Amino acid sequence: MEREKVGEVFHHFSKLGVAAIRLTDGGLKVGDTIQIQGPTTNLTQAVDSMQIEQTAVKSASKGQSVGIRVKDKVRKKDLVYRVIP
Repeated sequence: MEREKVGEVFHHFSKLGVAAIRLTDGGLKVGDTIQIQGPTTNLTQAVDSMQIEQTAVKSASKGQSVGIRVKDKVRKKDLVYRVIP
């Protein structure tokens, strides 16, 4: 499975199940499959929806920060990769 790093988790809203991700290396769009990895995290899922400051967006580019709903707990400093089909 090929992948490219796109960013890093900088906050996890556990009650909402949302990861705040800073896109440091690349962009993301709805429909992409992401992999979030860290010392105790290993999560692969599709991006169903994405928000920038509570506004739904279809895509985001390098340098932006986005909120993505995640199905499991992620942690600050976990790395985010986009899986290349």
